[in-house]
Amino acid sequence: MMLFRRSAQKVAARSSGIRTFSAAVQEPPVSDASQAYIDLEDKYGAHNYHPLPVVLTKGVGTKVWDVDGNEYFDFLSAYSAVNQGHCHPKIINALVEQAHKMTLTSRAFHNDCLGHYVEFMTSYFGYDRILPMNTGVEGGETAIKLARRWAYDVKGVPKDQARVIFAGNNFWGRTLAAISSSSDPTAFKGFGPYMPGFSSVKYNDLEALEAEFKKDADNIAAFMVEPIQGEAGVVVPVDGYMSEVKRLCEKYNVLLIADEVQTGLGRTGHRLAVDYDNCQPDILVLGKALSGGVLPVSAVLASNEVMLTLKPGEHGSTYGGNPLACKVATAAIEVLRDEKLAENSAVRGEQLRAGLNSLTGSTCIESVRGRGLLNAIVIDQPKMGYGDHGKAWDVCIQMKENGLLAKPTHGNIIRFAPPLTITELEIDDCLDIIEKSVKQVG
Repeated sequence: MMLFRRSAQKVAARSSGIRTFSAAVQEPPVSDASQAYIDLEDKYGAHNYHPLPVVLTKGVGTKVWDVDGNEYFDFLSAYSAVNQGHCHPKIINALVEQAHKMTLTSRAFHNDCLGHYVEFMTSYFGYDRILPMNTGVEGGETAIKLARRWAYDVKGVPKDQARVIFAGNNFWGRTLAAISSSSDPTAFKGFGPYMPGFSSVKYNDLEALEAEFKKDADNIAAFMVEPIQGEAGVVVPVDGYMSEVKRLCEKYNVLLIADEVQTGLGRTGHRLAVDYDNCQPDILVLGKALSGGVLPVSAVLASNEVMLTLKPGEHGSTYGGNPLACKVATAAIEVLRDEKLAENSAVRGEQLRAGLNSLTGSTCIESVRGRGLLNAIVIDQPKMGYGDHGKAWDVCIQMKENGLLAKPTHGNIIRFAPPLTITELEIDDCLDIIEKSVKQVG
């Protein structure tokens, strides 16, 4: 027992809904009810995901339930889209109230929600203007279009010569532009030809970035980077990385695009992950938790100089800035602000990493990394391909059987990103489940 993080009072208060599993490392059978749903997906859907064998039907706060009535802690939060917890009442109320009035006008007309939303967002994040979109990858595409237009209209880059540099091992979506910037063959192989004008440099390597700038600064429009690389396995850069990146971008007249779709909105213990380094990007991309997991909402924020290069008809979205999204996103940000979820993320993240670090050396956990409630454990197995089974998959199966849901990335890494509403007692409960599960795997 890990006494440094528990008390008799906490143990007595612990919930009793956690299931147990035998010590054998063996994938358990799926119920007939669950298998029926899985078979429908397999028969009629694309085979572009490899989910854990669990079929969810309900979510409240930090917990989800499957169709068999089993209860789990959600340690993925829909890839950080559910920072505010599942079905937060304030966000759901905003959704329902606006849905009864009007959901969509398109931008062919004004609506009575967009103006208040864009004023609120620009004031809260400290930017001149915002361009509302829907999905995170649309936000990334929009940011790149803005950077290219700025490069031609303001920086003076010759026609069709604007370049965008990306950090290696990036992930910002699955569109053709996004995979054209990827260094992961699973993402880009078999989908060429690729977008011209894209190249990459090693992440967390300032010398490599400056060398790239020096080679072709006159034609480089922007450097796009995740402050912490999420899909790559929660790769955390050295302290000060983002502020130094911003310094280099200013030195060479290059825009800094911060992809905060996953890392933003309280996830890393700060309002934005760039706040850790006191960095203000030129273009900020938000998504996922911007709606609290209720519907797709993304946003791109920038200065007047950058945003006003776009003229009517040059960019848009039928659903971007719709009344429903505006009301939901406003409520989602208010929840993060008013419930101090970034602050809770910082404290609970320290608690989680302390417990996980105590398991290294004596279990299959090799190392722990993260910031706030964006964390990962590295399992002692060889790196494997997408969808391949190994010890990390076995750990996730054991955790599922014990009442916690997470999933491997890159074969040997398990990402831990619970809703930011999680409590001290719940973290203790989850650490018990993780400890038990890794010991069952061996």
